[in-house]
Amino acid sequence: MFDNLTDRLERSFKLLKGQGKITEINVAETLKDIRRALLDADVNFSIAKQFTNDVKEKALGQNVLSAVKPGQLMVKIVKDELTRLMGGDSVGIDLSGSLSVILMAGLQGSGKTTFAAKLANMLKHKRGRHPMLVAGDIYRPAAIDQLKVLGEQIGVPVYTEEGNMDPVKIARSAVKEAKNKGYDVVIIDTAGRLAIDEQMMKEISSIKKAIEPNEILFVVDSMTGQDAVNTAKEFNDVLDFSGVVLTKLDGDTRGGAALSIRSVVNKPIKFVGTGEKTDAIEAFHPARMADRILGMGDIITLVEKAQEQFDEEEARRLQKKLAKNTFNFNDFLKQIHQIKKMGNLKDVVSLIPGMGKAMKNVDLDDDAFKHIEAIIHSMTPEERENPALLNGSRRKRIAGGSGTNIQEVNRLLKQFTETRKMMKMVSMGKNMSQVMGNMQRQAPKYK
Repeated sequence: MFDNLTDRLERSFKLLKGQGKITEINVAETLKDIRRALLDADVNFSIAKQFTNDVKEKALGQNVLSAVKPGQLMVKIVKDELTRLMGGDSVGIDLSGSLSVILMAGLQGSGKTTFAAKLANMLKHKRGRHPMLVAGDIYRPAAIDQLKVLGEQIGVPVYTEEGNMDPVKIARSAVKEAKNKGYDVVIIDTAGRLAIDEQMMKEISSIKKAIEPNEILFVVDSMTGQDAVNTAKEFNDVLDFSGVVLTKLDGDTRGGAALSIRSVVNKPIKFVGTGEKTDAIEAFHPARMADRILGMGDIITLVEKAQEQFDEEEARRLQKKLAKNTFNFNDFLKQIHQIKKMGNLKDVVSLIPGMGKAMKNVDLDDDAFKHIEAIIHSMTPEERENPALLNGSRRKRIAGGSGTNIQEVNRLLKQFTETRKMMKMVSMGKNMSQVMGNMQRQAPKYK
């Protein structure tokens, strides 16, 4: 996400490279370029102008420390201003009360139905809640079927009323049903509507009045850019929604919606959708998003993703094996499976500081591990358990059985050996800089 904006901002900062200090003259060209980058990302003109004015004011008021270069200071100021522009602090979802009611609103095709299922899935598996989905889109029959299919996939019940063409009554009945059956979250999907459609806007206002939701989330397709921001304002004038959801942020989005919407409607972005799968949802953190936009990665989100797959008992078992130097290919395979569960591989790698740019033009998809897995699966149980057995003839047999070649098998064995060394160093509490040095020497060199 934001690849083009990241590249443009990086070029802008280079204009200050080699400068001894920040002055009004040398900062003017940089800010002009930053403003162009924001406009190209479909950020509202007045917001882009105000943003660069704020950056200029802060930059010129700074005394540049001898240890900090002007370009580095500018990056820091821009990061802080991007964070402020997107809301500053992250704002969570309101789940107060014995039953939390969440109403979804948005344009046709914005991704409301899919997001409703993603939210239910997240609340069920990460928050320990008991959600119920409500099919309130009575105008698009496929929406009801779609929600039923998604609900079945994630194991969340879907409330429907066949033949009932009154979404207000459906919503009211669904809340009553949830209370009777002990659910603690109700997520109501509604029909996509146009802000100019007065009748439809009255309808969703009536739903709001009937159920008094904890949250009204406005779902917007981030790929529509500035149009999304304008629509959000019209919806907010009618609904006074509590938060924004940006969907399709993994697509070819220019970023304008994410950067502009908070300033226009003064409502926080609460979630982003980052893919088609039901687990492709992230809470929105302005500071982390600013880091990503500036190509700095997002190590906190990476750690959180890893912790979701973290098994304490497995970790203790693995640490014992590392200490005894008995880490084998069965363990290696388990680690690969855990990495794959963290999501799209290229997206995961991009969260590592400095890796987003390095991997930009590298073809890295979810099949990146398939050759490694094929090689390991071609080993006998004894070979997986004891890699020292893998002599020349065994490697040749494994290459033939996995559809690879001897060079790929040898490369995997080398990676495995180095991985085992590094993991043992970490488990024994070795100096982290020593471990990172080893990793750097091993890392593939990208041009």
